[in-house]
Amino acid sequence: MDQSLDLRRAGPADAARRVLLLPGGMCTAEFFADVMGQAAPAEAGLGMVAATLPGFGRTTPPADLSMEHYARLMGELAATEGCQVVVGHSLGANVAIEMAALGVSPGPLVLLSPTFSRADEAKFLGVLDQVGRVPALGPLAWTAMLKALPPMMKKEMLKGDIPEDRAETLAADLGNNDPEFCRHVTRHYYEYLGRHPSLVARLHASGVRSWVVRGDRDDIGLKDEERRQLEANPQITMVTIADAGHAVLVEQPARVAEVIVEAAETVGG
Repeated sequence: MDQSLDLRRAGPADAARRVLLLPGGMCTAEFFADVMGQAAPAEAGLGMVAATLPGFGRTTPPADLSMEHYARLMGELAATEGCQVVVGHSLGANVAIEMAALGVSPGPLVLLSPTFSRADEAKFLGVLDQVGRVPALGPLAWTAMLKALPPMMKKEMLKGDIPEDRAETLAADLGNNDPEFCRHVTRHYYEYLGRHPSLVARLHASGVRSWVVRGDRDDIGLKDEERRQLEANPQITMVTIADAGHAVLVEQPARVAEVIVEAAETVGG
């Protein structure tokens, strides 16, 4: 496993139960700091490892940007770190789903606002992907987006009662990305969604125990049929967190931490 990965750890080094945390697109391990600092994981004696997906936050990207490759990389990291539970947010949740589908997930999943189909994804990202495929426009569009994103996201986070200094830190984190990398990894992500129109079916087929966690005002879609299929699976627990949007891990970190502990308690110590 690449020792240059951007990792953040919390909890006992000799913890019997360990959790791998995967932040979303354009985010780093910093986005899990609030969850890692909660009392519930500490009281449960959990070891926690947050890993920035390589390439985001101007870390070194892998040569292969496919979702399948990211899943295998994170499967290797989970094995190296001795993690039994995988928690992913947004794009990180989709990587976790693919880990389960490929058989490289070490155990239960906690999926924070995953995208189960192309139609569920934020519309602006789909438009940006299409523009990004035009050689003359793509680099300019992504450069402009990464300049506009931090103030926009700071404003949204402040609406969620996130302290201003914390919102400032997270907004700056989002803006600290290479536009060319973002353009290419988004293309690979949409190609992945094109290969697997229903990730609900892919999650079902994996047979992995999963918690699907969404804020009550999440702007990532979930079709009625997808929800019915998820709720019908006894291996999947649906959790709706009040007063939270897509950034549920920073808006309601205590509640997210409780769900992680619940998942961790299903594995042997």
